[in-house]
Amino acid sequence: MPQAYLDAVGLSLPAAAVAHAVDQLAATLPGLPQAAPADLYRYQVPKLGEGGSCSLVDELDDTPYSVAPWLGGEGETAAAALLQLHALVEATLQAAAADWLGVYCRFERDGQARLVKLAYRGLPSRGEFPLTEDFALFSNNSRVGLSGRAAIVADVAAWQAAGGAYYECDPKVQSEVCLPVLAADGRVMGILDAEDARPGFFGEAEQAALVALALALSAPFSQLGSTVEKS
Repeated sequence: MPQAYLDAVGLSLPAAAVAHAVDQLAATLPGLPQAAPADLYRYQVPKLGEGGSCSLVDELDDTPYSVAPWLGGEGETAAAALLQLHALVEATLQAAAADWLGVYCRFERDGQARLVKLAYRGLPSRGEFPLTEDFALFSNNSRVGLSGRAAIVADVAAWQAAGGAYYECDPKVQSEVCLPVLAADGRVMGILDAEDARPGFFGEAEQAALVALALALSAPFSQLGSTVEKS
């Protein structure tokens, strides 16, 4: 299974390293203390500037973003799903201690697909990313969500100097890994995004830990997506 995912998303990592990371994630989860936020359903987001880009990270919108509408409202099923996602994020950070890590599930409404951030650790960031070709021109999240291919940026400054477009929410970020979450049939059900202020932070071990998270997210994202599509 790890090798099939690596081949599908275009990552050159040893399957053995990913298998070890999968085992490590499974072993870490049961021993974690409860680390979910006080409000599972709402979080602060930056004000958005021209073109939908983030403003400065300390310029927050007055209205928190709510994920409840995407989960059929607030209830036991939604709460359990969010708690599971927060636990997976926290467990992954034990192995890949990035400055920022978030998981986004794909939802569609009125014919418009988007990625919705359901759990994260780090500074506030936007709650949704449109899954459109236009937005994918400058957003790795949207590009990975459309293509199903991994995006690895070892050095943001070098990437931009070489002409690579980059969606900036935190100017301190210097490295990023964005991975798709795939269904069994290869459909993209969502993504995960990890960022750090250190160039080259995401080495083999960190990337393997993030692949393990992408594999673990497949089951809960499948349940969440099917629940919403039926609502």
